[in-house]
Amino acid sequence: MQNASRAGLSLTAIMSSKLHLGIALALQDHGFISSVTRGDTAGPDAEETPTTQENIATRRLWISLKYHDNEPVLSKMKLVSKPKKRIHMGVQGLQQLVAGKQHGFVQPLEAGEVMLLSTDRGVIMEARQAVERRIGGQLLCRVR
Repeated sequence: MQNASRAGLSLTAIMSSKLHLGIALALQDHGFISSVTRGDTAGPDAEETPTTQENIATRRLWISLKYHDNEPVLSKMKLVSKPKKRIHMGVQGLQQLVAGKQHGFVQPLEAGEVMLLSTDRGVIMEARQAVERRIGGQLLCRVR
């Protein structure tokens, strides 16, 4: 998505998965992207098509990107947890990050920046929401 926004594309496709859908919907809720629709490799679906074993390889999430004054709203997206190094954080650590303090080696959140995390129930939410609900989880990515 970051490369597509830098290239000035209005619509881009990513592989369809529960994780990608959760992240895309969270980005839409926070105003970084316009819309998320399901589709296949040819483009978004005109009407809802169920995902089956026969078509699962061709299913995509089509994301409509946002621009303000010809600049992308989503300017930077960076992974925090990586496959070989997953970073889990409790409520106290998240409170420090949200308050602008470093916790461990994770840098604090800057103004206008969003950090998405996955809870143990599989829900994707923003760090400030997690602090309000007193929930920790695995840090996924930072977006500005």
